[in-house]
Amino acid sequence: MITITGKKDVQRYLQKLNRLNEVFYCRPDVISIAKELLGKVLVTQFDNKLTAARIVETEAYNGIVDKASHAYGGRRTKRTEIMYANGGTAYIYLCYGIHHLFNIVTNNIDIPHAVLIRAAEPLLGIEYMLQRAKKNKSDATITKGPGNFSKAMGLQTVHSGITLLEDKIYCADDGFKVKQKNIIAGARIGVAYAQEDALLPYRFYLAGNIYVSGKK
Repeated sequence: MITITGKKDVQRYLQKLNRLNEVFYCRPDVISIAKELLGKVLVTQFDNKLTAARIVETEAYNGIVDKASHAYGGRRTKRTEIMYANGGTAYIYLCYGIHHLFNIVTNNIDIPHAVLIRAAEPLLGIEYMLQRAKKNKSDATITKGPGNFSKAMGLQTVHSGITLLEDKIYCADDGFKVKQKNIIAGARIGVAYAQEDALLPYRFYLAGNIYVSGKK
């Protein structure tokens, strides 16, 4: 793990970030977006605590035709209504009453596509991540798996609906290049209820990265 410390180094790093814009999120192909988010940096700024991590694992959810999606069949509830927002919106829900899972809504308004961020590699604010995770020492579990990732980054259901086009939560490109040969596709995790759709290769991760969740 390579983390960035020192105020000047942090400021230099933040200045070189190119934030992803609405055009990136509002494209119709959620599969491509899920792949292209690999290697990008997610930044959060809550209560004067800045954290950033490189995305290494994602899952795509293809809206009303995807049995694994919360919006399958056009389902609209108080919780899922945010999935129908414009691309570039945070959708965060509570899993098993414990874990806050962070998703990025994609496509245009009323088309409920989303990408779940499953894991990331810490870059900035490791001290805040440790505090949130109640850990004394960092290891790969701090941001491995969607629940751990969200906790480390300070992401909670109260942040659902926030746009990723402002400062509290955003994704950016820092110039890191991902080689296509290093992107692995496979079935999503924990969606056995989705029958045949559970087998779709909609999970993407960077080969060999220690923060990737699931079985090796």
